Order: sequence, then structure tokens, then C-alpha cells
Amino acid sequence: MSRRLASVTLDNLDDLPRRCRRCVFWELDPVAGQRAVESGDAELEKESWVSATLLDWGTCGKIAYVDAVPAGYALFAPPSQVPRSVAFPTSPVSADAVLLMNVVVTPAFAGGGLGRMLVQGVAKEVSRRGIRAVEAFGDTRGDSERSGCVVPTDFLLAVGFKTVRPHPRHPRLRLDLRNVATWREDVEVAIERLLGSMSPEPTLRPI
Repeated sequence: MSRRLASVTLDNLDDLPRRCRRCVFWELDPVAGQRAVESGDAELEKESWVSATLLDWGTCGKIAYVDAVPAGYALFAPPSQVPRSVAFPTSPVSADAVLLMNVVVTPAFAGGGLGRMLVQGVAKEVSRRGIRAVEAFGDTRGDSERSGCVVPTDFLLAVGFKTVRPHPRHPRLRLDLRNVATWREDVEVAIERLLGSMSPEPTLRPI
């Protein structure tokens, strides 16, 4: 069984799960997001966000494939590109970090380590671009009512994130990549060792 990661582009955007393809939870502020859903424009708004982010900043997502079948994905971007980020009680995201918006694994492939693989892919991508850290807002309930829009806190802790601003519902967590850059090894190997040493990955709630 072969597994690989690919960067999100406009060409493969439709490989996201259908529900996620139509979701603009992160990409728009709450008012604009609700308006897009009600008007039926959510898919177009999602595509517009990805297009603008690719042009303005670069790669903003990874899709995991298992034997050529889309099995999960992760989206990430600078907080300035993510309007919803300022709505969280533990915002703002640190100036030296990108925001991991979500990590989703489809039900058929849950529990196989794809979540950790996606986080590794994000960490490799941003470290190569000189970014010092990845941050995320967690959901302490572990089963967000938005189903995949907010990553469970337990998962983030298991793959190496540390809490930098506690909150009973939505703590902000951080994966610091600065130490990786100082290791006398290939950066990709260093990241894999860093994340691989963490605790077993809990199963992400399927979408």
C-alpha cells in the first residue's frame, strides 16, 4: 500500500472530502462565511481563497493519498490569510508561526497514522521556507461539532504540539521547529524523528 503527500492546488482541490470542499469556516469571517453558505457560494469562495493564498504566499495545504485514493488533508497559512483565526479566545497566533487550520482523515483510513504524516508534511514545508513554528487552536472536547474544522487537542499534543495559551475549550498550541534547524541532519529526517518520538496518535474524528 503506497502513501504519498501532494500540495493542494486548484487542480486537486476537488480531492478534499465533499463536506470540506464546501466549508469556509476558516477562510471567511463568521458573517461572510454564513452569507456564503446561505447563498450557495461556499465552494467558489473556498476556491478563491486557495487561489489567492497560493498567489500571495505559496503552498497552503497537503493531501494524503493511499494507492492514489484521497485519504485526508491538512490546510495551513499565515494567520493574516485566515479571517476566522481572530475569533478564537486564545488568539492571536504568534508572529513567527503559521496556523494549522485543520487535519482531516477520511473514515476508511482513520487510525493508520495519516494524521501524523500530514503534520510532518506541513512541518517540512514550512521549515524549508524558514518559518519557525506551526500553531493551532485545539478543541478539548475531541469531537468538534464542526467535525474536522478544529483539530482535537489530544491529537495535537500526541504529535508534538505544546500548549502556549491554555483555555478550557480552545487552547492555542505550538510546534516549535527552531531546534530542528540546528540538528546536523537532513531537515526532513530531523522532523520525522521529532514527531515520531511523540505519543501514539489518537484517531481523528472522521468527517
